[in-house]
Amino acid sequence: MLVLYSIFTSVVLISLVLSITSVVLVNSDYLSLPPVSSQQSNWMKETSMPLARSEAAGTTLNGKLYIIGGFDNTGESTSTVAVYDPVADKWATSAPLPQPIDHTSVTSNDGKLYVVGGGYSEALSNKLFIYDPAANNWTEGANMPTARGALTANFINETLYAIGGIDNAGTSNINQAYDPKTNTWTEKAPMPTAREHLASAVVDGNLYAIGGRQTDNDSPKANFNRVEMYNPANDSWTIIEQMPTKRSGIAAAVSPVDNNIYVFGGENPFINEGPKKTFDVVERYNPKTNIWTTVESMPTGRHGLAAMTADGKIYVISGGNKPGLSVSNVNEVLLLEKDK
Repeated sequence: MLVLYSIFTSVVLISLVLSITSVVLVNSDYLSLPPVSSQQSNWMKETSMPLARSEAAGTTLNGKLYIIGGFDNTGESTSTVAVYDPVADKWATSAPLPQPIDHTSVTSNDGKLYVVGGGYSEALSNKLFIYDPAANNWTEGANMPTARGALTANFINETLYAIGGIDNAGTSNINQAYDPKTNTWTEKAPMPTAREHLASAVVDGNLYAIGGRQTDNDSPKANFNRVEMYNPANDSWTIIEQMPTKRSGIAAAVSPVDNNIYVFGGENPFINEGPKKTFDVVERYNPKTNIWTTVESMPTGRHGLAAMTADGKIYVISGGNKPGLSVSNVNEVLLLEKDK
């Protein structure tokens, strides 16, 4: 009986030791693992653009994404037009621009693309190029009255508004409107703040001019976080809530989920405003509440990039990943959530 008790006790002790050792090993292995994030990213990557570039322009037309012009990795302007099909996740090219161009702006209306202005450190452009995808060709519209680059352009109610940028006199607040039906330009109320490398977006018939910078020699060089809303119905501007981060070389797109404006990336090129840097920041503006919210950052910080909406997502493509001349072919996609 004593022998059996001793055997039983030994078995119990051995089992207990093995159990403790197993727990320690398991916990040791567990502690050596990297922490697992409890929050899933809203970003994904799709097929990269064939030609890396920055300071290109982008827009959506008939469900396809168009990337227009820009700099290549040698700093030369390109006339290449890349076309991305978000459903097939494939890239193609269309007829090239009539001339190489960078720092231009593109928007779409009535089944056509409108590319206006361009250039920066060299000759500025007043050209208006119009692309018809059905014919795969470009034609010219009436020249914009003031040659400008690093401007922003959008259509509202069949009228194209070309705003800000840099002209031959310096940083510009010019607002000129183009009517495709009459092929004519009209002067409109100037933007309150002269700036270039800005972005814009249209919500409920109003245009929001966002961020940008001032580079005139007679004023301190500075990035802006200013946001000014243009109402074409009464040709007037309203200053609204500032963006949280001062930045330029940004891109903006409107969410089809809730009509919020998302502003992506940018750079600080000025040493008087801290270290030169490229931003991965994404900030969202709700026009109904006049409130900004910082949301999940881009995987790849960039400036001189393009942002476009398609298939219920925002595609953020190309741009420089370092301040100044740099290029990328990145194609990152933001999966949208409704602003609560």
